[in-house]
Amino acid sequence: MKRILTIQDISCLGKCSITVALPVLSAMGVETVILPTAVLSTHTMFQNFTVKDLTDQLLPITNHWKNEGVTFDAIYTGYLGSAEEIDIAKHIFDEFGTEDNVIFVDPVMADNGKLYPAFDESYAAQNATLCGRADVIVPNITEACLMTGTEYREQYDADYIRELLQKLSALGAKLTVVTGVSLSPGKTGVMGFDRRTGEYFTYQNDRVDASYHGTGDIFSSVCIGALMRGLDMNEAMKLAADYTADTIRVTLENPRKPWYGVDFEATIPHLVNALARVAKAD
Repeated sequence: MKRILTIQDISCLGKCSITVALPVLSAMGVETVILPTAVLSTHTMFQNFTVKDLTDQLLPITNHWKNEGVTFDAIYTGYLGSAEEIDIAKHIFDEFGTEDNVIFVDPVMADNGKLYPAFDESYAAQNATLCGRADVIVPNITEACLMTGTEYREQYDADYIRELLQKLSALGAKLTVVTGVSLSPGKTGVMGFDRRTGEYFTYQNDRVDASYHGTGDIFSSVCIGALMRGLDMNEAMKLAADYTADTIRVTLENPRKPWYGVDFEATIPHLVNALARVAKAD
């Protein structure tokens, strides 16, 4: 069984970050070790949430693992709350990275053309250096623009995304994927570039007209989980994109109309079955 370390926060209520990554990756048959950067009462779309920063615990925890001889098949970072945490993540890459494991970075910091309120341009530059240390990166369009100094556009074509991918690839990652890419009306998905082969890859599925907190965490978790289960990047992206869209559709059908997260718990059996079908086909 493969083992992933995921470094991100815990929102006790809210269905995002570790509370998505742990159950999703476990359901995919991957051992998941967590390194919480902070504990929040809820995610930040709620009012008056509480936060306990755990930055000072990250190195003592990982030093203990190092002394115990713990190793990982992948290291997966999500939301990191400060430049200091980015620096610690780089240190962890140095301590636990090998020629054989995968470093997977989701540089969570922005959407819809804007940085999240807690961050500034210097934080985006720090995240770019983190992406430069990764094997696989999965920014959305806004994050890609901020890290490469590219003008953000609401309207774009495939050439614009290819240019973004080239600039992102120059940071150093082997596989670069931009999420939230819509190349035709009614469609959305991802577009990627493999720096080792020079090949682009694209996947589009039907757009679901809804937006929920935590869906990016679902996509990233399924993607790295699929890679750990032996799928190639094209298969992993397709599985992740389809599962994310499926989960949004199921959530929209919920008569209670949940607003703070998606009903991924209801769709985990769909994910397990889809993973089994892909594995069997291979």
